[in-house]
Amino acid sequence: MTEEGSQSSSRIHVLDEATINKIAAGEVVERPASVVKELLDNSIDAGATEIRVEVKGAGTDLIMVTDNGKGMSREDSTLAFTKHATSKILHIDDLEKVLTLGFRGEALSSIAAVAKVYLTTRQKDSISGTKVVVSGGSIENVLEVGAAPGTTIAVESLFYNTPARKKYLKSMRTELAHITDVVTRHAFGHPEISFTLISDGKVLVRSPTSGDIFDSIVYLLGSESAKKLIPVEFKSDIVKISGYISKPELSRSGTDLQYFFINGRGISSKSISNAVRLGYYNLMPKGRFPASVLDLELDLSEVDVNVHPAKRYVRMSHEREVCDAVTLAVENALKVEQLVPEISLPEKKPVQAVFVEKAREIPEEKLEDISKAEAEVQIPQEKFELEVPVPEKKISPLIKEEEETYHFTARDTEKRLKHSERVLSKTPKKPERAPTGLDKARIVGQVNELYIIVELEDGLVIVDQHAAHERVMYEQICNISSSGWQELITPVTLDLTSKEKVLLEEYIPYLEEMGFAISEFGPNSYVVTTVPALLGKMESAELIHDIIIDLLSTGRVKNDTGMFDNLCKTMACRAAIKAGAGCSMGQMESLLKQLDMADNPYTCPHGRPTMISFSRAELDKLFKRTG
Repeated sequence: MTEEGSQSSSRIHVLDEATINKIAAGEVVERPASVVKELLDNSIDAGATEIRVEVKGAGTDLIMVTDNGKGMSREDSTLAFTKHATSKILHIDDLEKVLTLGFRGEALSSIAAVAKVYLTTRQKDSISGTKVVVSGGSIENVLEVGAAPGTTIAVESLFYNTPARKKYLKSMRTELAHITDVVTRHAFGHPEISFTLISDGKVLVRSPTSGDIFDSIVYLLGSESAKKLIPVEFKSDIVKISGYISKPELSRSGTDLQYFFINGRGISSKSISNAVRLGYYNLMPKGRFPASVLDLELDLSEVDVNVHPAKRYVRMSHEREVCDAVTLAVENALKVEQLVPEISLPEKKPVQAVFVEKAREIPEEKLEDISKAEAEVQIPQEKFELEVPVPEKKISPLIKEEEETYHFTARDTEKRLKHSERVLSKTPKKPERAPTGLDKARIVGQVNELYIIVELEDGLVIVDQHAAHERVMYEQICNISSSGWQELITPVTLDLTSKEKVLLEEYIPYLEEMGFAISEFGPNSYVVTTVPALLGKMESAELIHDIIIDLLSTGRVKNDTGMFDNLCKTMACRAAIKAGAGCSMGQMESLLKQLDMADNPYTCPHGRPTMISFSRAELDKLFKRTG
């Protein structure tokens, strides 16, 4: 063997300590909100009753968490930055019954590996405190200082030594929204602790210290949302469930208003979310999710919290039984509650003067004594009348009677279609494209209140009514001018979470360009006074609310063009007729006519097909008539 051949050809090396720490930190510290989450867990475990979070630059410049907990000795404050150093467990058996939020001893070492960290701490019975300075994972200085009892940790220049990680952070508002959500979830999980979040000098979250979860809900979600909540109390052999769920009238298109806790630990769980949704059965339309703040108490030995780096998910020994209990708890709570929605109209005076009367001053009697609508509701008779006569029923065997429509009335469908038809009639003609054949089609009927069956000269077409109308609405919305807006007769109030409020401030300039006028309306609310002209004739508080909330749930802004297009798609989706809307023959004819005039009639704005065709030859083949 030659000397060259005897040399090591190994391509596997052991990484150096600094690289190992940075890689490990990536599992724990995904974004600024991850840092806030880990530091809040530590403060809660330290017995704090007051926790203050201050951030600058959405946490990339500074995250500072101050608590009045037990504090640490000089020895412990330096040891805390050592990987896998923890005061919360001693042996492997301790993982069977974890009492604290943190337990791995990874948080501080992971944060210190990708940031500059300053820890100041003092125990209550100590004369002086300790300050530890750490940069890139290395302790640079340990000082004796004067300090208040408790601990303050300042994290500066996050990801300064891992530029690749910093590059993939979202916009400042999006990152701040994630931080706000983390603080909100901790406040719900620990109502006995006062949480404050300050961003660049502005208070975003401030929770009470009453120990009552309902008080936290009033402060964090707003008094209007609190009025729509139902208490939940349930106990079985394996789980105790307590908290609140919303009446069906309060919902979102996503799970943003769902907060779940197991033994005080905030978790994400599709299983529990599905169990809650199942409890509503047919009380809520498909695709909507109720608000819920639920705490589940389980035997510690029945829960494994060591299954995710960020401890976001847990594993339950009897998950099926727990989820069944959640569904039953929700069903029981809804059965005993009056579910007729209350309509509250603002007083007819200038919007600037209609300010929420200090939502935080909720009487001691709480929900029962929250005042009802400030004005007596008079619903105009014309709101119940159709704009056009309803066509004869039983047009074909495939068309269901209009009384059988579940989620959407004929009036609602007619209004949406007639409005888009009027707009289309005023739109200049575009260059011709290949014909769809829909102009010569014969409508056979409607299937499952979603698909329209159409006969063509040489086969048939199945049209998705929602996708088709969404395409029509999208093209119309994209063509409206930025100056096209209409004032609402009745302003629409948006009750937002702290996270949604942060995001809305980023979107307002783009919403204003579209024709929305939105202004603050209290601690947790905004009011919409004008909307794009296209939506003016479809004045629906639910529609306008859903358009804006759905937009906020995306939580991202790429550029002006992308923002505008995202808005157009969201508005089109929410304004289009829905699955489950029974259509008359006239309504189906109107929709196909509008679709035939679209620039791109073949897909919805999100890329789903609006129609699928079967030629006569394909049908013959399916029925084995070929040959």
